[in-house]
Amino acid sequence: MRILLVEDSERLQRFLGIGLREAGYALDVVGDGSEGLRWAMACDYDVIILDLMLPGTDGLTLLTRLRDAGKNTHVLILTAKDTVEDRVRGLQVGADDYLVKPFAFDELLARVQALIRRRHTTKNPYVSVGELVIDTTAKTISVGGAEVSLTPRQYALLEYLAYQQGAVVSRADIERHIYADSEDVSSNVIDSAICALRRKIDQAGSTSLIQTRRGLGYILQASDP
Repeated sequence: MRILLVEDSERLQRFLGIGLREAGYALDVVGDGSEGLRWAMACDYDVIILDLMLPGTDGLTLLTRLRDAGKNTHVLILTAKDTVEDRVRGLQVGADDYLVKPFAFDELLARVQALIRRRHTTKNPYVSVGELVIDTTAKTISVGGAEVSLTPRQYALLEYLAYQQGAVVSRADIERHIYADSEDVSSNVIDSAICALRRKIDQAGSTSLIQTRRGLGYILQASDP
């Protein structure tokens, strides 16, 4: 899943960058509100983490313009502004959640995960496809009850396919949601990632879950209809 972090503190950029990437998220980071608005308008992010006190365009103005433009990306405000009036105002202009600095990273991660579940219209942290079970909170998967080890990128790819299960997902869709803008991605990279993920799942005993639709993309489903 792909996240945009709009935050001008370089220290916080580094801290969140390490934590979110280790959790398997593709992350784009900008430190200016005006630039953040351009990125938010141009890309289909799963979640935007937004500071309020930003150079250029402030966070509330960014959020207002985003909603006025019809963009429904889930937004988590992350700010030192902690009064009730601040929180109410942020939610009123279109934020989906509000977290005050200082904060615990585990709580931020849990809130991001909840927003991603909401994006995919589910409250259940477990996603099942046949014998494959994905725990989106622990970021683990199991097949027939046996845990399967995946890299963070492999997990992110599988989670995205699982949320789209039964539908064909194109290479372009995968690129937009799994890879950050700074990464150089070719179709071979995505094909190789799919191949490695399919091999691990097949070896665990749940074969043919990830299928190729030639010229279209990939589909994750328990069996062909």
